[in-house]
Amino acid sequence: MRLFSTILFVVIFILGCGNMETEQAMMEEPDISSLTAVTEARLMATEGGQLLLRAINAHGGLDAWHNAETSSYVWGFEGGMKGKMVAHNRTRQVYHDIMFMGDEAAPDAQMAWDGTNAWIYPDSLPTSPRFMATTGYYFQSIPFILADPGVRYEVLTPALLDSVEHQIVRATFDDGVGDAPGDHYTLYINPETHMVNAILYRSTYGRGRPEISEDMLQTLLYYEDYVTVDGLTVPTQFEGYGFSGGSKGEKYYEAASSEHSYTQPFDESRLVMPEGGRVDPMPSSE
Repeated sequence: MRLFSTILFVVIFILGCGNMETEQAMMEEPDISSLTAVTEARLMATEGGQLLLRAINAHGGLDAWHNAETSSYVWGFEGGMKGKMVAHNRTRQVYHDIMFMGDEAAPDAQMAWDGTNAWIYPDSLPTSPRFMATTGYYFQSIPFILADPGVRYEVLTPALLDSVEHQIVRATFDDGVGDAPGDHYTLYINPETHMVNAILYRSTYGRGRPEISEDMLQTLLYYEDYVTVDGLTVPTQFEGYGFSGGSKGEKYYEAASSEHSYTQPFDESRLVMPEGGRVDPMPSSE
């Protein structure tokens, strides 16, 4: 389990987006065309939003995303946690059937985020469900989830990624958005395909809103081997590297996804924690 513990330490988790209140969540039977129109209008209001919208369109578009009530796939880190997850794209609730913890099988293990609490079963499993329940979902769902309300966009100077100059947009979050509103995500958008080739991100979970600087330690996450499923073009391979002062460092981790679907029904009963589970509280930022 040492490798698994190391991955938990170095992986930075996408929690800035967590628990967002979206237009979708406010409507039991949303009008897709209206949702798309509202979202497009908000994105078109800023230069950074326009750049994000261009990337969203390259990955399938807002209509395809809004029509996808759920996201489901097998997702996991090499040497870390791996399992089958189903996420509700409108409420952002998610449940998992955990298959492996490190290189050890985890029969009957489960994890979920019910919109208020994150839990894991059995309680002896050595991970934080508040960290892990939505990690793969948010990594997998960029750029779509960054179109949510409460996100700010800033166009940065174009930058090289593997000798190719990419368009750059940074997403940050309003106060009160998710568990870590101090997080930020910088997208490398290919100037020809307009697809997201990589992101830079930093977690501030439990640490408030630290200052953003170019010398801070971040993670550079490559998105690779895209597939198109149910109209959405999404990555299947991920590689994370340390990044500081404009330079890529050592590889932190690899991850992969498979068995993608955006039409699987959502079973709300799976959000109920079995007896013998453990709820993970939000850590103090002090």
